[in-house]
Amino acid sequence: MSTNSLDYTALVAGSGSIGRRHMRNLRTLGIQHLVACDTDAERLSPVISELNVKPFTDYERALAETSPDIVFVCTPPVFHVSQARQAVQAGAHVFIEKPLSNTLDGVDELIAEAEARRRIVQVGYNLRFHPGLQMVKRLLAENAIGRVLWACAEVGQYLPDWRPWQDYRQSYTARQDLGGGIILDASHELDYIIWLLGQPVAVMCMASKVSSLEVDVEDCADVLLRFSDGTQADVHLDFVQREYTRSCKLVGESGTLLWNYAESQLRLYQAENSEWETIPYIFDANQMYMAEVEHFLTCVIEDVVPVVGLRQARCVLEVALAARVAACEERGIELVG
Repeated sequence: MSTNSLDYTALVAGSGSIGRRHMRNLRTLGIQHLVACDTDAERLSPVISELNVKPFTDYERALAETSPDIVFVCTPPVFHVSQARQAVQAGAHVFIEKPLSNTLDGVDELIAEAEARRRIVQVGYNLRFHPGLQMVKRLLAENAIGRVLWACAEVGQYLPDWRPWQDYRQSYTARQDLGGGIILDASHELDYIIWLLGQPVAVMCMASKVSSLEVDVEDCADVLLRFSDGTQADVHLDFVQREYTRSCKLVGESGTLLWNYAESQLRLYQAENSEWETIPYIFDANQMYMAEVEHFLTCVIEDVVPVVGLRQARCVLEVALAARVAACEERGIELVG
């Protein structure tokens, strides 16, 4: 899609790493009227000089004075729902960074308001746009490994290495009051497992702080999911591993699929020929982010629901929060469809 002719005003709330990435990509996609808002004026300085954005330190003032067509909410999760609802009420279409929130409070009201006003709202689960996972989705649809019996997903990286320019203790990931913790921050894995296998019907979880990092949230979690057809999945999430890892294994009745983020290829085993096949693909990390923004803009133009709209993001949030309850109360949680 060409967006060079779009005369949109885009407001990006939050100028941390993901906010800056979206600003750069919006510029690349042809958005000329770019507004940035951050309560910390120092965080605005780099984007003012690099991207020539119009800066604000007050979100409500930015909405009122610029009347944006689209708003990107890239602030900590505790602010997502309220800021998204303000943007919808101001007439804007909204892109919310994951997770949708750290609580279900206000989510249904946001959904109702967005639908009543016919505003497009997308949540930023960018792994939906990863070519490797898209290939996994396609192979499953083609029944390449038969019915999936179980899946295992993993992601891990040492939190101080995520954003080395920042004191990790000040990041939202490390702080309960900002909606942090590995279960919410790494909910990408929950989203794509649900995308591949469907909505789970039960969840169990073991999660806690296992490291010596100065955080007040869980830094390691193992989430077990059960699906209506009997399929099981175990999802490991942590921010304590010193080496970055991200992968998924899906075992079916007639084969196995292996995906590893670090490798630009899939591995497919099919029992009928007892052989592994390597399937390469081209991958550029920023292209995922570009693709999700292009998708969002296309949905705005064509008035269609995004692949990760509010209702889908709510399902992911419900699973993540159920996992936290299951870990805290040391019991399984049945999920209502």
